[in-house]
Amino acid sequence: MTVENAPARADLAATDDIGWAVRLLAATPTHEHREPELLRRWARAADAFGAALAPVECTARIVESEGGLELGLLARYTSKPPTVELYTDTIDLAERTVDARGWRDWYPPGSVRAAALAHEAVHVRLHHGPAKAALKRALGHSALRLGRLRVPGHVAGAEEVAAHAYARTVCGLGRSPLLLTAAVAAEAEGASTPPLTRDARREN
Repeated sequence: MTVENAPARADLAATDDIGWAVRLLAATPTHEHREPELLRRWARAADAFGAALAPVECTARIVESEGGLELGLLARYTSKPPTVELYTDTIDLAERTVDARGWRDWYPPGSVRAAALAHEAVHVRLHHGPAKAALKRALGHSALRLGRLRVPGHVAGAEEVAAHAYARTVCGLGRSPLLLTAAVAAEAEGASTPPLTRDARREN
């Protein structure tokens, strides 16, 4: 998700975590004409689902590199071989942004990196295990109804919301990483670099 049309810098924290989740869903293709209340219901369900997930270890190989600001990424997961790439330049900007905005109580030192790893670990879980079907059921969206038969449908962006909620919870953050992603995007734009896209772009 590209963080676009964000509020003025001083107002970013005024939008709560569910509000940022709604913004993420609204900016996701296929949701352009969804009712705001439906997006809010999905956002709440995905956030609650992610926050309730038991901690899971990141078993993928971890590598660090530069170039995240150009790509608009904090981290990226690739499956062959399972690897999480952390972009140190974006993480460093995120840490500086936390200090500049006075958000250190919400995002303790080192928490940006920890949250990125947690985010990716739960994405692997959602992609490759029963939790994916459980999330669909929690969202309550039907792809098909035939009489009493209901086939749970996919909600684009919901896994991203759940992963952010999971990272917020297991890392003990005061606010969702979604807020920090928006703030880093604003800083990156001010530095004449492309706006951040979703903090984790996966290649499976």
